Amino acid sequence: MSDMKIGFIGVGYMGHGMAKNLVEKGYPLWVKANRNREPVDNLVAKGATEVTTAKEMAATCDVIHLCLSNSPQVESVFRGPDGILAGARPGLIVIDTTTADPTSTAALAAELEAKGGTIVDAPLGRTPKEAEAGTLDAMVGCDDATFAKVKPILDCWAGNITHVGPTGSGHKMKLLMNFISMSYAALYAEATVLGAAVGITPSKVREVIGSSRLSNGFFDTFMTYAVDREEVHKFTISNAAKDLRYLNAMADDAGLMTVMASAAKQYFAHVEASGNGGDFVPKITDHVALLNGLDMEKEAAKGRS
Repeated sequence: MSDMKIGFIGVGYMGHGMAKNLVEKGYPLWVKANRNREPVDNLVAKGATEVTTAKEMAATCDVIHLCLSNSPQVESVFRGPDGILAGARPGLIVIDTTTADPTSTAALAAELEAKGGTIVDAPLGRTPKEAEAGTLDAMVGCDDATFAKVKPILDCWAGNITHVGPTGSGHKMKLLMNFISMSYAALYAEATVLGAAVGITPSKVREVIGSSRLSNGFFDTFMTYAVDREEVHKFTISNAAKDLRYLNAMADDAGLMTVMASAAKQYFAHVEASGNGGDFVPKITDHVALLNGLDMEKEAAKGRS
């Protein structure tokens, strides 16, 4: 058992499994209170200690994990009278696994550094299933010495860990990854709907592409919904839209022309603006179909065994 005290803020779809693995692998764990009591109560039952504020956690813990939805949420946890910065002690390490805006990450890193602490950005790849299993992907941004300190902690919940570069590099890499995956989603949705319109069922699209060199893990989970109507890819369209906004802002800051990034953003922005941002990403197929006068529930049933 390690005597390093670990805090965790954000025990939702991904965070619960990560926190569970930390406490089950011997780390003393502190979790912050949340309106959704189920994951918090589950972790407390496993031995975690609950705190009410991020300030209290920062005053107690050596390392704090964040697993939140966006940069404004991360900023609110850091700043203010009850925030991390208010309780931070020299040596505190904050591991931010949120898919965040790199500009915000840089600002928060400077503020924590002034208190003697360090931000490690370690955004995630894969799904809540891998979070529970402790086999997530992690893209890590920090200096070499800090990486050596946190690697044993990351090993508790990640199976594939890549040290990308200095602080901020992990968040930049994650935006590139989500640019690729959400562009896949838009492409798969449009291709599946087009197939249905010309007489190729979604199940046949999955059969042909899934057995070819074009297949990949994202295609498998995406088409599990498009064909079987089973929602295993639990990542919301609102989160995807947010990530694509961050990606496009990063491209703008770099002075790049990015046609594909702009096009992918518009797909997700449209669904979010229609009030359906809470839908999971593969359901974008249904929204593209509706724009074209098709019912994908009916189309998916055709040829499905």
